[in-house]
Amino acid sequence: MKPIVLVLFTQEYDELALAALEVTHGGYEFVREGFDLFTFPENARLLWFDVERFVARLAHKYRDRQIAAVTSTQEQFGALSASLLAIRLGLPGTPLKALLTAQHKYLARQIHGETLPDHVPPFCGFRYDADIAQAVTINYPIFVKPVKAAFSVLAKRCKDEAALRAHLKFRVWEKIIIKRLTWPFRRVSSRHLNCEIDADCFIAEGCIDGALQVSVDGYAHNGEVHVLGTVDSVMYPGTTSFMRFEYPSQLGAEHVAKLQSVAKRAVEAIGFTHGLFNVELFFDPKTERITIIEINPRMAGQFSDLYERVDGKSLWALELELALGKTPSFPHREGQFGAAASFVFREFADAIKHAPSPDEQAWLTRTYPDARLFLDLKHATSRARETKWLGSYRYALVHMGGSDHGDMMTRFTNVCGHLDFDGKALPEVPTRWQILRRSF
Repeated sequence: MKPIVLVLFTQEYDELALAALEVTHGGYEFVREGFDLFTFPENARLLWFDVERFVARLAHKYRDRQIAAVTSTQEQFGALSASLLAIRLGLPGTPLKALLTAQHKYLARQIHGETLPDHVPPFCGFRYDADIAQAVTINYPIFVKPVKAAFSVLAKRCKDEAALRAHLKFRVWEKIIIKRLTWPFRRVSSRHLNCEIDADCFIAEGCIDGALQVSVDGYAHNGEVHVLGTVDSVMYPGTTSFMRFEYPSQLGAEHVAKLQSVAKRAVEAIGFTHGLFNVELFFDPKTERITIIEINPRMAGQFSDLYERVDGKSLWALELELALGKTPSFPHREGQFGAAASFVFREFADAIKHAPSPDEQAWLTRTYPDARLFLDLKHATSRARETKWLGSYRYALVHMGGSDHGDMMTRFTNVCGHLDFDGKALPEVPTRWQILRRSF
């Protein structure tokens, strides 16, 4: 039988790359494990999920098979599960302590405050049920987010104490979700990290107004950190919600080099010696100040095919090389396009979005064969929760490239004129589960 490549908690854009890898790496069997955190009834497993028990179950399930690699791009449980399972099986993987440190946003801030003080904003940690007036020790406005979270859930700019109190006013069901999302991490980190702020607490940071946001992607192999490229994170005007992720960055070469240098030092400071990473940073074009936002100790799966379009190799292909213990290589600007982006469709009101018609989707495939449409349509309860926690909800992604930035934007504008997400549909009928959740 073929050796197994275990892929944990896959997401839709992972499957795009994995389908290609299954063809080019036919000597391996790619096996998916995990569940969807955002779709009922699968996400009901959050109520009892234990990451260590999950890892033990996988080790037992495949005890009679050769596991060649284990990997994940998923932030909440996937990266941690992959690290734990790699340790258990003696396979290459991201060092557990480095991964936990990166995901514990308060501890990471402390370390970077000591090693890169010029690139860290004022910050403090607090419990969501604490006396806010006493707990928040930095000046407003602040940007507040959970110490351990993912997908920007509950991350918000608060102009004053009243806004913060309103943001932290959770219903019983929401408190349960927060506890359950962080419990697996807290259970593991309590034995490996030493920090006075727990993972279900919040961190407040001084706001960085007027800055651009970017991501630096790279990998570590044999303890040496390598940078791959820089992605611009473009926001919807007047919000902190992502509108598109564009590669390569449009910043000047000198600024990009400085951003990559800070990202590299930040990764090295937490002891990250193996695996892909994604470092989010702010760049103030007026002062040229660079501020670290956070380190994601895993591949940014959403960016994988952007690099493939521009450089000629997907991040997933690189991830597989690292997971298999091979010496990785990565080309530069050998792809089909000069620029590529992940365009994010978001709704900031209560409008219900629908899938474009089959004819419209066929037009997209026919007109732009490189384009990929990912639908993320949600039911009423999910929309309401995501809008409360994020200020909007995402309903689709379009990935595509262009000969350069201008050509890419022209192509995308044409796509927007042909895809209708507001089409008429039958009224939603709430499920019994949705009705039950509203009672909490």
